[in-house]
Amino acid sequence: MRNITLFFSLAILFSCGLVFGAGFYLSKPVNQNIIMPEVFEPVVYNGTHGSLLKADSNELCALLMHGVRSNRSSMIDRSFFLRENSITSFLIDLQAHGETPGELITFGIRESRDAENGVKFLRQEKKCNKIVAIGQSLGGASALLGRGPIDADALVLESVYPTIEEAVEDRLEIRLGVIGRKIAPLLYWQIPLRIDNGLSELHPIDVLPKVKVPVFIIGGKLDKHTKVEETERMFQALTFKKALWLVDGASHQDIFAFDSDNYKSKILEFIRDYM
Repeated sequence: MRNITLFFSLAILFSCGLVFGAGFYLSKPVNQNIIMPEVFEPVVYNGTHGSLLKADSNELCALLMHGVRSNRSSMIDRSFFLRENSITSFLIDLQAHGETPGELITFGIRESRDAENGVKFLRQEKKCNKIVAIGQSLGGASALLGRGPIDADALVLESVYPTIEEAVEDRLEIRLGVIGRKIAPLLYWQIPLRIDNGLSELHPIDVLPKVKVPVFIIGGKLDKHTKVEETERMFQALTFKKALWLVDGASHQDIFAFDSDNYKSKILEFIRDYM
């Protein structure tokens, strides 16, 4: 009996150690040097590192924000598409990503300061008349959390989680099945200890009713990281002008790369109809 009790005790300790280690891995910085095409102008604004791609007008500008564990280079193709349509774009590294310093990834809380800096740079330094912010996953959450929503004239939110609890549960379910959802609290309960913010502050869906600019919600129908029903709830939470695109065959991936033709036409349609 003692051996069985010892075995289970050790198993529990080992499992807790794995979960704690997973929490450390998910929040550790992913800084690196970024090499951008020469056509981009390097920018550092209030500590946020980015790259500017100028169009022939600053009437409409775009702030482009990448997903978790990525960087601004992942948004290059979007920026070229936007320039072809006379839209200046500013691609930024969120804190603890790329070249923007940070102690750890905070799932949108501290990253929201970089989103704020991006809007201020375009508005105050580049005198952009209107700004559309396009955020992929973490980038979209960064447009909403912290002191958000940011002061953009429209938002495009791609594959953004509704609550941090669901984000963790979905990801553990992918790896461990049903048991993953059961042990998810062991992972997301660590978050307040790491970032000094409560879990309720990591609920982008709670911010959406406060958004008073047009919002375009995009999600993949096969996305297991942010499930389609979660994306639909995000859309339903909006109370102002809104649009929804659920992409056939897409998972939690770069929607632009997955279906660039439809992405381009729907983004331009959203801008034309709502801005």
